Amino acid sequence: MNQSINITFPGGSKSRVNLAGNNIRSENITTDDLLVVEEWRAAHRAVLNTFQAILRTRTRGKDIVVAQRHKRRSTIFDKLDRFPSMQLARMDDVAGCRLIFSDTQDLYDFRKNLHKARFHHERRNEIDKYDYIKNPKATGYRGIHDVYVYDVNSINGRHLKGLMVEIQYRTKIQHAWATAVEVIGFITESQPKFQEGDTRYQVAMALASEILARAFEEKNGPFPQKDNSEVVKDFLELDKELKLLKTLQGLNSADTIVSTNRNSILIFSPSGELDIKTYRDAPEALRALFQLEKEHPGKDIVLVKADTSEEVRFAFKNYFSDAQDFISLVENGCRIMSGVKMIEKNAVLKALNIKKPASSPDGA
Repeated sequence: MNQSINITFPGGSKSRVNLAGNNIRSENITTDDLLVVEEWRAAHRAVLNTFQAILRTRTRGKDIVVAQRHKRRSTIFDKLDRFPSMQLARMDDVAGCRLIFSDTQDLYDFRKNLHKARFHHERRNEIDKYDYIKNPKATGYRGIHDVYVYDVNSINGRHLKGLMVEIQYRTKIQHAWATAVEVIGFITESQPKFQEGDTRYQVAMALASEILARAFEEKNGPFPQKDNSEVVKDFLELDKELKLLKTLQGLNSADTIVSTNRNSILIFSPSGELDIKTYRDAPEALRALFQLEKEHPGKDIVLVKADTSEEVRFAFKNYFSDAQDFISLVENGCRIMSGVKMIEKNAVLKALNIKKPASSPDGA
């Protein structure tokens, strides 16, 4: 017997999702709007699970890290503010998968093979549209993005058709830079990732990207016109003003404190100071978190809760481990580009388990 099946786009319809987005942007949001956004946002979880399963199958046995993230509501709201013309239903990075490779050749090879995959999900971008390795962003961001439109034949998943997922491809070098940018956004009032705040942070990180691209991947960043000595000189002058590497090194020193306590709260002040509070058990830490959020609305407050110190380190890799990789890479990159201790290039690559780049890399 045939049954009539009601297939509804998450949130009711694309137009209803877009209306909720417009209301968020104009600060006329209602309770119904919030429910619509949450239903639409939550629906991306199934899309994310589908793609991460595909990617984990295709990366099995290879030196490729696979990660996934579901965009937070606050981040969605912030993006709507930054892009006034964006329609919420067309936001393509609510579900995101990230692949991290040893080098650009592996990255391009894997992506090329993925593009040949026989599944119904359609890649909506041209091959070079989001290739920020060939054409780095002004911020210094390097990596590649693909956007896929979810398609499925099953009745249970048909209502998800049209939702999108973003796949990010990065090398370990590019990932170290990108996570350091995230950390700077947490510990300062500037957001170099979005070209907001003190422009010195933006320029410093763009110069750092140029250093890493040339020293370790034989490519260019956002300043191809500058010679090596000029790039290094400009970066070191800004680093002296901002104490950028010293600040990031200070965060790494907190790793030991956090890792020895299973319930810790990190409190980042707008001035860049880091305060750490530790608690005996999870309920106590959770109560403290809610109280601290009320008392310090201008600070970024994060609860670390895990069963082992190894899980704590993994969960906060963006805050600590990757910042250390970035520091080491930049310091050695400056030496390499200055012609000092050239042998250190291979030593650094070996320490980070990264293959030496080919003599004539392009990878495309």
